[in-house]
Amino acid sequence: MPDLPIPSTDAPNPLLQLENQLCFPLYAASRMLTKAYQPLLQELDLTYPQYLVLLLLWEHEELTVKALGESLLLDSGTLTPLLKRMEQKQWLSRRRDPRDERSVIIGLLPAGAALRQPACRIPEQLLARLNMPLAEFEALRTQLNQLLIRLQ
Repeated sequence: MPDLPIPSTDAPNPLLQLENQLCFPLYAASRMLTKAYQPLLQELDLTYPQYLVLLLLWEHEELTVKALGESLLLDSGTLTPLLKRMEQKQWLSRRRDPRDERSVIIGLLPAGAALRQPACRIPEQLLARLNMPLAEFEALRTQLNQLLIRLQ
């Protein structure tokens, strides 16, 4: 990153202008993107965090709470109530790992697995709503994943 001149305290600091922040467009885009998912997920009675959990379980069928948290960048205090609500809907099961009683294994149940088929159209619907070419979408996703790696 090039050295930027530090303005005097009397002059306006361009680094403190909203338009020069990286955090704001990411924050606003995240909120708006999550909002764009809402009507698509409502049809399946899913919240966005529940959808993320199911994406991982559709891929792996079973994961520990720790592995889910690491993949979703969520702590167990946030994840546990979410998983309890999903268990109440019979989308997943929670059980202690017999090899390590401190570890909880999350397993996909038939009702959760059944949501996979109707959810298949969500990415296509979202891409259509964004009106973004697939190559542009993939390039943006790659850049955001690189940013996440740098921030961890």
